[in-house]
Amino acid sequence: MFQNIIFDLGGVLLNLDTAKTRNSFISLGITHIDELFRIGHAGSFFKDYEVGAISDEQFVDEALKLARPGTTRQAIIDAWNAMLLDFPAERVALLQQLKTRYRVFLFSNTNSLHLHCFQNSFREVHGIPMDSLFEKAWYSHVINLRKPDVAAFEFVVKESGLHAADTLFIDDALVNVEGARAAGLQAVHLEPGKSIMDLNIE
Repeated sequence: MFQNIIFDLGGVLLNLDTAKTRNSFISLGITHIDELFRIGHAGSFFKDYEVGAISDEQFVDEALKLARPGTTRQAIIDAWNAMLLDFPAERVALLQQLKTRYRVFLFSNTNSLHLHCFQNSFREVHGIPMDSLFEKAWYSHVINLRKPDVAAFEFVVKESGLHAADTLFIDDALVNVEGARAAGLQAVHLEPGKSIMDLNIE
């Protein structure tokens, strides 16, 4: 039914706890964080950061403007990275197994600070580069496009010479799944409480 699989990262392969970042920002005085950032619906300078329109320094500067006076740059960075948890070994094994039968890719809405953090932690735990699990990994801030925009999916499909109809996309944000379907891909919504291991991909 499909020949290629494109995985989302956070919430699908990499465990996230967005409440940790939310609570950390609130503790720094950024009390309206829910208005600025919601999964699948990033707004304001958060969205600019996800598409590479602003630098790490500019992102931290914008957050500092909203934070309590005296907040340090490192405190902002630590709060931002607090949501990033682990990449379980069984998911690494699953990807390595799937690579023997499918073309396997990654497409993540992310940013430079997060990328650096989770790639370093992955290598420390698993001993290999995270991107080696995929034929190609696309990161929104690198390609200047983000999910759920149809143009983002069309870029990914075109760049690797995929056929959208032969490609399965998996994401935990329904809005991104809808964007993928609008671009002609097959798509599965990983619902809350479910693990990628529950999908029984073969």
